[in-house]
Amino acid sequence: MTFSIVARDPETEAVGVAVQSKFVSVGSVVPFASADAGAVATQSFANVAYGPDGLDYLREGLTAEETIDRLTAADDDAADRQVGVVGQDGSVAAFTGDDCFEHAGDRQGENYTVQGNILENRETVDAMADAFEETEGGLPEKLLAALHAGNDAGGDSRGEQGAALYVAKPEGGYDGRNDRWVDVRVDDHDRPIEELERVFRIYDITLLAREEPEETRELAGETAEAVLETLADLGFYDGTPSGEFGEAERDALEAFRGMNNFENHSLDVLEDAIARGWDDASGDGLAGSTGGGADGEERVVNAIWHGLQRLDRK
Repeated sequence: MTFSIVARDPETEAVGVAVQSKFVSVGSVVPFASADAGAVATQSFANVAYGPDGLDYLREGLTAEETIDRLTAADDDAADRQVGVVGQDGSVAAFTGDDCFEHAGDRQGENYTVQGNILENRETVDAMADAFEETEGGLPEKLLAALHAGNDAGGDSRGEQGAALYVAKPEGGYDGRNDRWVDVRVDDHDRPIEELERVFRIYDITLLAREEPEETRELAGETAEAVLETLADLGFYDGTPSGEFGEAERDALEAFRGMNNFENHSLDVLEDAIARGWDDASGDGLAGSTGGGADGEERVVNAIWHGLQRLDRK
């Protein structure tokens, strides 16, 4: 009833898991990751001890394949289990027990493994692998692309309910004090992958640092007027929206920035991101956001996210 991808980015030393399932709060069961070891996805009558035990085995120096061998050898119910493992040493492996419900399978490539059970078809796993290999961008984007592709190819034969994205990176956590770089979950939703991406974008803007740009744009013209109409609707601006974006208008954007905890980016960077991302934010089709009936606040947030994409994450 679950499909997942476990992967590593050797350039940033990030390791993580993305998962979707017809299972409430799947993020509390399947993904485990630690920047000093690797990542594990345990599913199909999940044995949650596989997570911490598998990470310990990786820390001891076992490869992903050796880790799975040790996990399953000690488990009388291993035939019911499915597990994927990626080590920080670059090793990858997966195990699909003989008693997992059809369709069940896995596939490995450089720095990743995908696996699923109770799937509509084999194409689900293959589409996830292809999407991971072909998608440009950081590890979070590649993991989300794999989930979307798997779902589009057939996905879980029982439907959708929960999804999660968990990525660990050395000193990647809040204020650099742990490795919890990305940790977002959707516990119960009709379209959990789209909702997961919506939540991730807010998380990205709020918590993940970016390189500073060499130059920034200012809001002007139709985009400035549209942004000011939104800020006025939200109660941050009491003037008449126009194409001018002066001191009073920047004060309104500053208030919006503070209310939404976007202090991770300077006001100049935020204005630049909206100016660059406004058009892209109009039609990305995420659940509950943008599109023809776009909610103004959602569009501003999505514009910031799109506009920030030109800047590498630190």
